[in-house]
Amino acid sequence: MASKGLVVATVVGGMAIAAQGDAQAADLAFSTSLYGTPGLIDMPSAAQFADGELAITFSGFPDTNRNSLTFQVAPWLMASFRYSRIGGFFQPGDEPLYDRSFDVSLQILTENANRPAIAVGFQDLLGTGIYAAEYIVATKTFGDVQVTGGLGWGRFGTRNSLGSPFGERPPIDVGLGGEVNYDQWFKGPVAPFGGVAWRATDRLTLKAEYSSDTYVTETDIGTMDQSSPVNLGFDYRLGKSSVVSGYYLYGSEVGVQFTYALNPKTPAYPSGREPGPLPVRPRPTPAENPESWATAWVNDGETVPALQKVVAEQLAKDGIALEVMTLTGREARLVIRNERFGAEPQAYGRTARLLTRALPASVETFTIVSLVESGLPTAAVTIRRSDLEALEQADPLAILPRVAFDDALRLAPADALDGGTMDFTWSLTPYLSISLFDPDEPVRADFGLLLAGQAELARGVVFGGAISKRLVGNLDEVPESSDTLLPPVRSNVALYAAEGDPGIEDLTAAWYARPAPDVFSRVTVGYLEQMFGGVSGEVLWKPIDSRLGFGAELSFVRQRDFDMMFGFQDYDVLTGFVSTYYEFDGGYHARLDLGRYLAGDVGATLALTREFNNGWEIGAYVTRTDATYEEFGEGSFDKGITLTIPFSWFSGLPSQSRSQTVLRSLSRDGGAKLQVGGRLYGLVRDTDQTQLEDRWGRFWR
Repeated sequence: MASKGLVVATVVGGMAIAAQGDAQAADLAFSTSLYGTPGLIDMPSAAQFADGELAITFSGFPDTNRNSLTFQVAPWLMASFRYSRIGGFFQPGDEPLYDRSFDVSLQILTENANRPAIAVGFQDLLGTGIYAAEYIVATKTFGDVQVTGGLGWGRFGTRNSLGSPFGERPPIDVGLGGEVNYDQWFKGPVAPFGGVAWRATDRLTLKAEYSSDTYVTETDIGTMDQSSPVNLGFDYRLGKSSVVSGYYLYGSEVGVQFTYALNPKTPAYPSGREPGPLPVRPRPTPAENPESWATAWVNDGETVPALQKVVAEQLAKDGIALEVMTLTGREARLVIRNERFGAEPQAYGRTARLLTRALPASVETFTIVSLVESGLPTAAVTIRRSDLEALEQADPLAILPRVAFDDALRLAPADALDGGTMDFTWSLTPYLSISLFDPDEPVRADFGLLLAGQAELARGVVFGGAISKRLVGNLDEVPESSDTLLPPVRSNVALYAAEGDPGIEDLTAAWYARPAPDVFSRVTVGYLEQMFGGVSGEVLWKPIDSRLGFGAELSFVRQRDFDMMFGFQDYDVLTGFVSTYYEFDGGYHARLDLGRYLAGDVGATLALTREFNNGWEIGAYVTRTDATYEEFGEGSFDKGITLTIPFSWFSGLPSQSRSQTVLRSLSRDGGAKLQVGGRLYGLVRDTDQTQLEDRWGRFWR
């Protein structure tokens, strides 16, 4: 997997600042197991993190290192991705085995005064099965003492088993890896495990457990010597978000662990650090000043242009560009482009406040239309001035029921879709491109500079491009996939890294339009991404007040030369998808794509993402196509984790910048999509009604 962006800096910086702020991490007094999931020492528990918690864990003992990323997807559902290094797993002295695995835990009962929490877990359900185990576990807290007991299968069923109540466990067929080992679940010997944790002080927790894992393979080959099933350990909390742990394992080994947690719900600066907005200016009543409520000013040829100039100048101070404003005696309609605030309602609130100060008292209704980055008008928000005056000191949600939402195409000023001024932006920024999970070298990376520019020549007509120059790195050493039987549409990343330096990342012309209310369109031509160029067209139906959306995309592309300049290779393909989007409650988004991928394989991608109202997004996807596992190669099919981190979350300053990355177990050619920029759903989603309502808490900020 290779992805550009300040991924590492964003994650590390965000975590560090979160630790210094007021963010509340999950209660880690009873901490995580060596597998990075809620547990005792080497055994799981039924505990869960706080909803939305994200924890990263580094643990190690002789010949084994485990690195885990764990996310509390919902209050009852935890998921964890782990990358492990196991020395000499098959034979002492062999090259280390680098293993990827995925866990899920479902809490089926929460703890209360009369019962324990109960969870069912599946360990290493996607991977080689080296750590495969299933368990049912209960955990109960008594003051400062927490007691856990459970039954385990697989690895957790190898010590003093109670028999095989659900039949024999079939042997693991590793094959190409990455498959769900559902035929093994709860099969084979089952064995008990348990333990206790005591919170000795606010910082120190002592733990002891009886483990049901005998580490069969490790013991057989001599890389581990077990003399006791009892493990002892401690957790020491360094701060609100970090815990260091030490363990004495199986009577022979010493282990250490570091856990860091943060919750996207709680930014380092919850209220932000930007200057406050100007207050609403109340109007005199008609009885107090009847002349101020007159509408004759509309017919004054100098007043309207002067008002437009004042509003534009004042909005610009807040990073909001005024594109169009039309005025009548009772109504103002504006088209704005929010260039600063990550939450669109904050731009609406600042605009509305300013209008109460700049416009004559007779203007009662404000309709504010948003333009997204491509120049597309999306949402139209209508607010009454009298509501602003009455509710300025109330909770932001108090005014929300009085706000009307509609498609901009219905309410925008007549000239909002025409013309547009020439707008040019450019940037020179560092980039970090990372390749993960190569068995020979787990982490490879390139670091360099990215020069990017974009020009909007007219409304919806955008030219853009970027050139990269590597300064240091080793992505050119990523080995080519020898086991894939598909056209090499992604697996030759090393050739692009070696020869495309410097290289044209993309160079495109795009046309965005609004063919009808609730309908958006895009046509992009040029060098669409690092590896492909051609033409891509897309149409999206997404009403502002609907959770449901449908889209279709069709692209004809040809593979670019490895030097990433202007030439092409012989391989071309017609690729495209029909897509369904749905927004669930709680910030969950689902997307289903059906169509043809870059290697010519046909299939579907299902993605589920949880988005927080401050811009954080954490998700996962899986792709299955008609390419066989043998054709796909190691990993069997494409799947991965997506992560989006807004810079404003840890800086406290308004910004639309964010870091986006995809963590794949392996980069392969099957299920590969075109990476064209400016896809419609990503552009318009932030201004649909559900998103605006979720972020309305920043309206008065």
